[in-house]
Amino acid sequence: MSEVRLEGIKKYYPYPGGLVRVLEGVDLEVKEGEAVSIMGPSGSGKTTLLHIIGTLLRPTQGRVFVGGKEISSLSDEELALFRAHNIGFVFQFHHLLPEFTVLENVMMPLLIRKERAAEAKARRILEMVGMDHRLAFKPSQLSGGEKQRVALARALVGEPKLLLADEPTGNLDWDSSHKLIELLSRLHAQLGFTLILVTHNRKIAEKWGKIYLLERGNLRCCTN
Repeated sequence: MSEVRLEGIKKYYPYPGGLVRVLEGVDLEVKEGEAVSIMGPSGSGKTTLLHIIGTLLRPTQGRVFVGGKEISSLSDEELALFRAHNIGFVFQFHHLLPEFTVLENVMMPLLIRKERAAEAKARRILEMVGMDHRLAFKPSQLSGGEKQRVALARALVGEPKLLLADEPTGNLDWDSSHKLIELLSRLHAQLGFTLILVTHNRKIAEKWGKIYLLERGNLRCCTN
């Protein structure tokens, strides 16, 4: 099960003289296998919300459920274990390790989990994203679009039930962006993971079944 449910999520940050109120009671329900987009102006809290869903941040108030399990009350160690086995991340910046090859970068999550057949699984997902001809390349030898495809492979190699994508095309040109989104769409249909994607691009958002708008700390569905 990979459904996501948020109940009354608030996130405040203290600053001298008061609080910065980023999220003001966000509710969200994403069904298992569904793909949704979240849009909103810069600074509206989209990344903060995604990080709370992905257990990288704790909410000030509210509850987070993934696959029917309340994760907002887990310890840091329990969260790290849950995240490693259930959630994949793709960020605007690829965050590939420059000293390692493409194959080694994609194997890394499985090696950390001490899984067997890490290399075979990495090779298989790299073939799925069309990067099996670049296995021995270092990130510096890749184009921007290629780096993001490797980052996507790394996010999916552990077979996560939930994929969170934060502006994955933000640093790409139009052609590379289009190819990445088409690839992501195909992999979503093929692998069946739940997808929550943050983007500023309306055309990208319209690729998925539902669009949410985050403004002034509140989230609303603006299309189906």
